[in-house]
Amino acid sequence: YFPSACPAPDNLPKSCTPHIAPRNHSAEVRRCGDMGDDFYVRYYVGHKGKFGHEFLEFEFRPDGKLRYANNSNYKNDTMIRKEVFVTPAVMNEVKRVIEESEVMKEDDGNWPEPDRIGRQELEVVIGNEHISFATTKIGSLLEVQQSKDAEGLKVFYYLVQDLKCLVFSLVSLHFKIQPIAR
Repeated sequence: YFPSACPAPDNLPKSCTPHIAPRNHSAEVRRCGDMGDDFYVRYYVGHKGKFGHEFLEFEFRPDGKLRYANNSNYKNDTMIRKEVFVTPAVMNEVKRVIEESEVMKEDDGNWPEPDRIGRQELEVVIGNEHISFATTKIGSLLEVQQSKDAEGLKVFYYLVQDLKCLVFSLVSLHFKIQPIAR
């Protein structure tokens, strides 16, 4: 529901060369001279069920804008959309968390394919590296441990948990804090 701020993997500039050869939709890391020192993150998890298309999506854009959307049609709920600008310190912290997770070294080729249960996507651009993952919804660490690439999927799983926690905190704090009256 957010148009990607980064070129789609098939539409990257010609100066980009694959770092990890993609298999089907598997992880793609591209070295791109044209992307400079940009930083971008997008996460999506969702499924289509009896309540329609339900999903959670957020992105950190290079200009510091955090965009959040949550759509649940359960009991006729409406879509929640929030946008907020975060400080460079927050952007640096998100970047640090991603870099320390070493998710950029992973490959989703042996992860469970998206299916009727749902789909998760993580797209990250750090400088001249661009990675894009797609896998099924993961409900527990047990599902991670039973996959073909348990170690790689565990890196993804814990990073996503950390990012979701940070985003929920940022959005809820921003919209709950009342300005001080003078």
